[in-house]
Formats: sequence, C-alpha cells, structure tokens
Amino acid sequence: MPKSEQIANTIKALPSSPGVYQYFDKNDVVIYVGKAKSLKNRVSSYFNTNAQHNAKTRVLVKKIVRIKTIKVPTEMDALLLENTLIKKLQPKFNIQLKDDKTYPWVCIKKEPFPRIVYTRTLEKGTGEYFGPFHSVTTIKTLLTLFKDSFDIRSCTHKLTLENIGKKEFKTSVEYYIGNCKGCCQAEVSQAEYKERLNNVRAVLRGKTKSVIEELKTKMLAHSEKLEFEKAADIKYKLTKIEKFQAKSTVVSTTIKDVDVFNIDSDINTAYVNYLKVIDGAIIQSYTLEIKKKLDESNTDLLASGIIEIRKRFPSETTEILIPEPLPIQLANQKITIPLKGAKKELLNMSFINANATKLEKQKQQKNLDPEKHTLRVLETIKKDLRLKEFPRHIECFDNSNFQGSNPVAACVVFKDGKPSKKDYRHFNIKTVIGPDDFASMEEVVYRRYKRLKDEQEPLPQLIIIDGGKGQLSSAVKSLKTLDLIGTIAIVGIAKHLEEIFFPGDSLPIYIDKRSESLKTIQYLRNEAHRFGITHHRSKRRKGTVNSELLKIKGVGSKTQESLIRKFKSVKRIKEASLEDLTIMIGSAKANIVYKALHKK
Repeated sequence: MPKSEQIANTIKALPSSPGVYQYFDKNDVVIYVGKAKSLKNRVSSYFNTNAQHNAKTRVLVKKIVRIKTIKVPTEMDALLLENTLIKKLQPKFNIQLKDDKTYPWVCIKKEPFPRIVYTRTLEKGTGEYFGPFHSVTTIKTLLTLFKDSFDIRSCTHKLTLENIGKKEFKTSVEYYIGNCKGCCQAEVSQAEYKERLNNVRAVLRGKTKSVIEELKTKMLAHSEKLEFEKAADIKYKLTKIEKFQAKSTVVSTTIKDVDVFNIDSDINTAYVNYLKVIDGAIIQSYTLEIKKKLDESNTDLLASGIIEIRKRFPSETTEILIPEPLPIQLANQKITIPLKGAKKELLNMSFINANATKLEKQKQQKNLDPEKHTLRVLETIKKDLRLKEFPRHIECFDNSNFQGSNPVAACVVFKDGKPSKKDYRHFNIKTVIGPDDFASMEEVVYRRYKRLKDEQEPLPQLIIIDGGKGQLSSAVKSLKTLDLIGTIAIVGIAKHLEEIFFPGDSLPIYIDKRSESLKTIQYLRNEAHRFGITHHRSKRRKGTVNSELLKIKGVGSKTQESLIRKFKSVKRIKEASLEDLTIMIGSAKANIVYKALHKK
C-alpha cells in the first residue's frame, strides 16, 4: 500500500479525543512527538495540502512513514505525557528543553542526621534538593546561617544508625573546641534535629516569616524565665535570619504566595522565566531555554515550560500568574492574567528577566558566530514580513528636500544584514518640479531598477520605502512599469507609529518594537535618511556658494571650483587673506574676489 494511502487510512481511524501522537520515519525512528486536544483534527492538519506550513514542517511531513497515537483522559495528561516522551526519545523535530546542570543547588542529605551541602549534580534518592541558585556565595551564606542559627552539623562524618555514639568521632577538632553539634555522640535526638531541619526547609522555601515568629516566641519565653543567655543566643540567630531576609526582593505587602511565568522568544529559541514569590518577596528566579524545531507558538511553549519548571521545582503555590490563557487546564491551579497593579508588575518583571536572558544569549551568539546571528535576524525578517525569499539583499529609499528646493533621494543597500556602502546611491530628482515626495519616489525607484535590469545586476529580495501608503504606492507603480511586481517584495515604514504597509493593504501591521526585525528595518531607514540628508546639505551648500561666487563679475566656474576645493565655504573664503587668494587663483582674480566679498 502506498505511503500516502496508508497514512490517510490511519488518520481516518483516529479518535477526536485528547492524546499524544508520534511520527516515525523510514527507519522506524520517532522523529516527532506532539499533543492534541483532538488527535484526528491535529494530525490531519499536517497533511492538509491547503495549509500554509513553514519549511521545517514540510520537511517533517515528507519524512513521516508511520503514525502512532496514545489516548489520554485530558489535555493536561497529554501535555505531561508529551513532555516525558520528548525527554526520553529526543525526537529530531521536537523542541529541546535545555538542562542547566551548572547551577548550584542546596541538598539536605538522606541521612539519620542530615548534612546540608551544595552541589551542581542532581542525584535522585540522595536527598532533598532546593534551587537552583545563581550564586555560590548565596549558598555559602545560607549554609553558615543554618549552622549558626539552627545548629545544623557541618562535619563530614557519614553517620548511620549503627555508628552513632562511637568514640572515634570524638577525635574531631570541632568536638574539642565546642563547635560540634554532638549528633554523632547522640547528644541531640533525631526528633529535635528534625525540628531544626523543618526551619531550614522553611527558609529555603522562603517561609522565613513563620521561623522568625517561632524564634521570637522562644526568645520571649527564655526572657520571662530569666534565661538571658539562651534569649541572647536566639536574638543572634534572629538577626542572621532577618539580615538574610532583607536581601530578598520585596515586591508587595499584599501579595502572598504566587508563581509567575512569562516568555520571550526569537526565531529559534524561547525563554520561559519563573519567579517564585513567597510572602510578597521574590526568593527565586529561573529561566528555561527551549530550542524550537517547528513553528511552535509562544503559548504552547509557555505551557511546556510551566510543566517542565514545575517538574524541576515542585511548588506548593496554588496561584499562577501568566500573560495569556494557556491551551490546557492546569489541575488544582488558579490561573491569573493580571492587567494592572502589583501582580502585573510581577509579570512585567518576569518578562524583563526572560528578555534579558534572550539578549544575553543573542549577544554571545553574535560574538561567537556572527554568521549564525545574521541568519537568525534575516529569518526573523522573512517570517515577520511574510516574505517568499530569504532577504540577503535589502534596499531602502528616502527622499529629502528643503521647502521644495534641491530635491534629492538616497538608496542604501544591506547585504547579509550589514551595510554595503560601496553600493549606496544618491539621486538628483530630474523630472519632478516642486515638493512632490510621491512623484520623486516613483522616479528614483524606476531609475534604480531600470538600470539594474539593463545591466543585468542582481535585484534585491526586499525593498523598504521610508513613508506610508502614498510613497509605497508610487514605488509600486515603477515596479509595475518594469514588470517586477512579484519578483521583489516591497514594504513601507511610516515613522510616527512604526507602521509597516504592504502593497494593496489598507491597514498596516505592527511588529513588536523589541524584535530584531523592526530594529533592522529602523536601522535601514535611519541609514537612508542620514545618507540622503548628507547629500542634500552638500547640494544646498554648493548651491549657495555657487550663486554667491558666480555673481562676481570675472569669476567663472573654474575659479569658483578651485576656491571651494581649497576653502570649503564662502565664509572661509571671506576670512582668507589676499595673499592666500593670490596663491590659489592669481593676483588679478584674487583682487576682484577680495574686493567683492569685502564690500561694505
């Protein structure tokens, strides 16, 4: 049976229920795993010939030989199963969840009297892990706090129930100088030590408020019994904890416990940021990097990111702040999409963290692999402007005039995302009389591409017009005349709101102001404006100079050219001495010019 017929039969038999689907290639290797609210609708969408799939999806579909599905009760179950299968199978076309194993974690070891250590490796079954932390210094501060304030042992003895109380442990230097917590000699009960660990867990989870209140109660009790040394000892511990708490970023006194998630992305990668807020303070921030493979939406990636982060960092918080509705329901969670107030500020802060990570990664990539960085930027432009071709060659036009005088235009050229200044061109407007930006744009676009066609030079993949619908329409007229419509993509950018206009569309589109697409288009537009203005000013200056010098009887164009080449402006010619003028143009003409320019 042909491949297409076999797949069509498989799709017909699929249920309209939630589940996970797997695509296999000719070697019977899983190349993609996906989730679906309706398996039948989702899988069939890949094979819809009328659908506008991107290049990567088209490649995927060509490789599919067999389809396998797994039915589950809910969308949430589908998302969880998809996440598990992607990690296990590592399919070629699936997103990649980067595992930041280099971050340090705090571990409460699985021992009779657990030690607390920091590690960069998570090993299941060895203890409870808290983190990750961005700084080892923070962890060392915490370990000192736990040792001093909660009497947690810091020795390296690996205690078991069998060796507790053995005499050999008394050889420890700490034992003799009084810093030993006495766990190995059974001087502390397991119940008492467990209570200390509960306080440690509370601090690691950000619940310092309950610990402080408990210690204050004990301190007051010791004071009432006149046990001032014990009270002073607890006061010292309180000071340590309150000092540590003060380092947390307090964002609100009204918000209690929430988990905050936000996302930012570029063409290849998404960054999901997580802020853990306890008692109104941010106690943890973590950004998950997700490598895209197909054209996944930010909403789907955010959902995957939340599931993955929740797996890595179990949370007791029941309220989640997110920027938009998720495609799935999260069990036992209150989803909040704040529009204003302190919660909205938290959401913004989470986005800032995701965006900062994105920019940092892009900067690193630009330094390490400039070519890859450029390809990503151009791919983003292609996607945002819905271009058919990869825009390796882009040209941008701008007009300049001053109250209708000295009209000029400029064309700047970018190749592979960078200015190609040797290809920049100035245009003096020849056929337009008066200030007419539309007609001027029509003229220069026609002249530019008429010449490129005649000389059989490469044409750009994208033209950008500095202006709105009017200037764009004028440029399109010239392309139509040259029979280049459909050969070259063309858009206009209006300055006020940075609107992007397409030929024939009455309404513009708006590109995210933080996107690399818009920044590159703005760079082109600004470069065209700068180049055009420079030429315009030069032309105006020469026009002023020409008119003033050529009015002097006996001064011709050659004399005027010699003076301008040497002195640059009429002002400097006036400031020049008669001797300097004589050296340049001879005695007779120097006297004529000097007297004409110094008339009272």
